[in-house]
Amino acid sequence: MAQAEIGLIGLGTMGAALALNIAEKGFPIAVWNRTTEVTHRFHAGAGELAEQVVPTETLEELVAKIAEPRTIILMVPAGPAVDDQLAALTPLLGQDDLVIDAGNADFHDTNRRSEAGLPFRFLGMGVSGGEEGARHGPSIMAGGTAADWDRIGKVLTAISAKAEDGSPCAARMGDAGAGHFVKMVHNGIEYADMQMIAEVYGLLRDGMDKSAGQISAIFDNWNNGPLQSYLIEISAKVTAASDPHGDRPMVDMILDRAGQKGTGRWTAIEAQHLAAPIPVIEAAVMARNVSARLDERKAGEERFGAPATGIDLPPQVLEQALIAGKILCYAQGFLMIEGAAKSFGWSLDLPGIARVWRAGCIIRSAMLNDMADALAEDPGRNLAMAPYFADLIEKALPALRQVVANGIAAGHPLPALASGLMWFDMMRTARGTANMIQAQRDFFGAHGFERIDGIADEHGPWGSSQ
Repeated sequence: MAQAEIGLIGLGTMGAALALNIAEKGFPIAVWNRTTEVTHRFHAGAGELAEQVVPTETLEELVAKIAEPRTIILMVPAGPAVDDQLAALTPLLGQDDLVIDAGNADFHDTNRRSEAGLPFRFLGMGVSGGEEGARHGPSIMAGGTAADWDRIGKVLTAISAKAEDGSPCAARMGDAGAGHFVKMVHNGIEYADMQMIAEVYGLLRDGMDKSAGQISAIFDNWNNGPLQSYLIEISAKVTAASDPHGDRPMVDMILDRAGQKGTGRWTAIEAQHLAAPIPVIEAAVMARNVSARLDERKAGEERFGAPATGIDLPPQVLEQALIAGKILCYAQGFLMIEGAAKSFGWSLDLPGIARVWRAGCIIRSAMLNDMADALAEDPGRNLAMAPYFADLIEKALPALRQVVANGIAAGHPLPALASGLMWFDMMRTARGTANMIQAQRDFFGAHGFERIDGIADEHGPWGSSQ
């Protein structure tokens, strides 16, 4: 092969899968890995696709094997490794060459790199779907100039997942770090969706004494209704699986300590900077942090006792509670994205983002079709207030209250579901209680307040007691 159409650096799990996807779609690809043995092993295992793959042993060889203007995808760990790779490529590339960071980068880093005056083009790209998605069709969220997207969009749309209507789940989100920002919020929603499912699983297991097999059947049934989604689908599968080392359910043998790579935490941190309330995501991040405190939790149960059993909640009530929780969570995520668009000057297409998430990514679900339609009708409207979703919430709200009330009364931790409900109740309360907070702030700090009759910067008659 004379020259490849595109290059890729980093043949870890995701990089190798993405490279095979690109090759399979008919685009010759040159690959390089820091460990040469990995490169040759990948090429040898590529099977019929090996003829579309050009293995290289040095960065110089990689660059030489790509047709100009060159495009190179980085699939290396986020952080300093990306900066090191960009520095190594600097003397080898020209101003018309394009480097794409397709890792889980912090969008602030992508902004910094985009503004750093690199001697070549640069585009940040969020890729969701795990190894399976990377290999057969991920959801792709790019951030960079329109010209750079137009240049590589043919490849990215070809390798992306396709929605039921055949449209590609790949799009340019906006400039600079916009793609990685949207991917970050996606991951935050992913944290929350998983946590809410886990909370309902816990009620079924501990509050209602259901076996893993019984829970699997419930999840499987839900996957045929409004909750149809990848996460509900795999929840049915993991609760149905048996331990290969015994006859117990596999899920019962897994230690209750959840890992995380940090993107959910980034979402929670950034939400504070944007003054964007996302309590369901924040609760999910908190829950993972608490899960790591295994010894403390065991000591807590020994001292205060375990949650009570004997909860009686029909599966359809739990299903409705999850429907409400899911809508509220996504509504918060889209409001955060809208806030980022205003703060960073990005033209983020909210319905387009919902469409990109319809297939390939971890949070893909049937509900995203209706979310895209609702956002297209009025992108600036809170998704929970869109007529279609407002009707669903109105129908499901009694179930969410019932689940949260019964679970909390029996001592079961439901941080994400409860946080969603509390956010909703605050959003439906025209006159809240922040007037008391403003009075307190003025009392001890003379911060002033607005009056309900329109007078601004008023101070209270607190007198010498301040």
